[in-house]
Amino acid sequence: MTEPRKRPPKKPYKGKKPGADKLKPGADERLKKVFSSIGVPEQKPFKPDTFQEKALEAIQHADCLVTAPTGAGKTWIAEQAIRRTLAQKGKAWYASPLKALTNSKYNEFSEIFGHENIGILTGDRKENSDAPIIVGTTEILRNQLYDAMHRGKDLDTDFVILDEAHYLGDEDRGVVWEETMIYLPVRIPMLLLSATIGNADRIAGWLESIRGRTCHVVEETQRPVPLYPLFMHPSGTLFPLLSGQKSRKSNILLYKKVLKFINNKQAARFRQFHQLPKMGEILRVLNKYRLLPAIFFLKSRADCDNALLLCPKSAVNDSPDRKEKRCRRIDELVSATPHIADHKQIKFLKYVGVAAHHSGQLPAWKLLVETLMTEGLLDAVFATSTVAAGVNFPARTIAFLNSDRFNGREFIPLTPTEFHQMTGRAGRRGMDNIGFAVLIPGKFMDTRLVSKLFHAPASDVYSQIKINFSMVLNLLLSHTPEEARVLLEKSFATYLLTTKGRKKKFRQMFGDDPDLLWHEFLRHLDFLKEKEYVTKDNRLTEDGRWASQLRIDHPLMVAEGFRRGLFPNTDPAILSGIMASFVNERETDDESIPYSEIPKPLLKRFETINEGLNPFSIELLRSGFKAPDLYFLPALTLYLWARGVPWDKVLEISGMAEGDQAMLILRTADNLRHIRNIGHVFPKAAETAITAIELILRDPIISTHDL
Repeated sequence: MTEPRKRPPKKPYKGKKPGADKLKPGADERLKKVFSSIGVPEQKPFKPDTFQEKALEAIQHADCLVTAPTGAGKTWIAEQAIRRTLAQKGKAWYASPLKALTNSKYNEFSEIFGHENIGILTGDRKENSDAPIIVGTTEILRNQLYDAMHRGKDLDTDFVILDEAHYLGDEDRGVVWEETMIYLPVRIPMLLLSATIGNADRIAGWLESIRGRTCHVVEETQRPVPLYPLFMHPSGTLFPLLSGQKSRKSNILLYKKVLKFINNKQAARFRQFHQLPKMGEILRVLNKYRLLPAIFFLKSRADCDNALLLCPKSAVNDSPDRKEKRCRRIDELVSATPHIADHKQIKFLKYVGVAAHHSGQLPAWKLLVETLMTEGLLDAVFATSTVAAGVNFPARTIAFLNSDRFNGREFIPLTPTEFHQMTGRAGRRGMDNIGFAVLIPGKFMDTRLVSKLFHAPASDVYSQIKINFSMVLNLLLSHTPEEARVLLEKSFATYLLTTKGRKKKFRQMFGDDPDLLWHEFLRHLDFLKEKEYVTKDNRLTEDGRWASQLRIDHPLMVAEGFRRGLFPNTDPAILSGIMASFVNERETDDESIPYSEIPKPLLKRFETINEGLNPFSIELLRSGFKAPDLYFLPALTLYLWARGVPWDKVLEISGMAEGDQAMLILRTADNLRHIRNIGHVFPKAAETAITAIELILRDPIISTHDL
């Protein structure tokens, strides 16, 4: 596998402006037959695929793990299973990893089953929670399982669907998925829907071992729309990427003209402007061969935004009617969130039919882009790789400019799973006979690597379970330590370490000790005893019981703040600001804040908390646990927003991208909800938290459509 690399800093662009040299559209002779198949498939009455029927049959008497390419029709299985559950007067729970996906499924299922039968639980939204069908985030489902165990009651549902089940292997959130699978009562059948997984049988074997019921694996490898890989030569000519012939090692060989190009060190390359080619010219080539709409996967937010500047002044694939329809639709959609009507990129949406989509943007703006793309009103979206996971707006073509991605620390090569998620967006079911993936060779494109990824098997999913204080406190609500040990022994991590199979990579990640989780549990337990959240005989103290309801990233730090009377009880703006400091995960430059912009009440409270919790923070660190660094700028950001300061003014002071500021606000609201949950102990703080949530969740964070 290619080693991770670090990129050199960007150099100022010198030379003539990109676009001066026009590409000459061309296509290799071998592509005539391929391009002739482009078009809309004949509309036929719906008939379930074999894998869909198998899954629906399996779930009647067992658990079922369905792995299939993006767009293959996994949701249909869920719909039919829910329909069957309702017919039997039962209840169903549909868990999704992302709030945006959950909202989308809520709208979709409301159309199918009726609004009166659907409830939604995301933290931001809680509607019709007694409905027979609940759509929510996996964290909410996990928390309901904690509460059910504490009350000694069963979860009030008869069927659970875990969508995007490969999140089990997500480094940050996989623990929530694993806990959910472990805690779910055996009586409740479980349907897991996933992108292709390399070790689906291992996951099924683990579930069978802990639940004592069969878990069928239903695998579908066939894409609903065939995929054809292309290579764009810097001259503007399109070639097949692959020859169709195999080497002795069973690798598909590169097409001879592509191989000749990449072996020629002197060959002309795409002219670069800040490492981006002339997007307008590329769109012109793709349009000539009916390869639009397209999603371009770029390496950074800045590249996505800069790509717009390299597009033409008008859409390459527009009729007056289409342009008028797009502008009218945009006006309709932005009416719910007036703030985005003045977005600096809206002119590209309206007049060029292109958009940027990345995490630095407001949720409302991203939803606007997704809607327009889904409705066929855009020619291109320039996006980071995050679009591939969970957001549903496919295109006829996806285009790669890099063979790696940035993981927050360094650039690493794309994995087969990441690559298949991206290419899964190519080809719209019912709208395309064929989808395309185009490689646009640049400085950071490893063509040989990408050619192998087209036929590489899906990556394995490994356990990401970690012991934390919130988990320990919540398990002790309803279990003795020995009972908790039994649960930990049911973990996917323990299964992988104690059963035969491919364990080498997992051992490198997790170590060789099958009792590691238990030892970590005891280490956390000892600290909780020392701080009197747990008694010597392993029962939660009163403080431990209410602290267990703080299901947040740093529950003990926040609990200590309340224990010591450090948190504000009556000022919602200050409480919002303080909680934002605990949510924030980025180092900020507090020294850059103008002294005139610093509110004295907030600063005084922040310094009191910082000084008051510093000894506890040191104790955590000395005991080998993490403790957050508290920064003032996030506190100031939320304080000003809660005080009614205009969005643009808060952005100017925070220095954040809109999407980052929105995420900070949304996560702060989540933390405030947990403070609301300890109102029986801190009633004034809980009331203040409720007010704070109302103050910070307003346009443009929450549109009028969401309220």
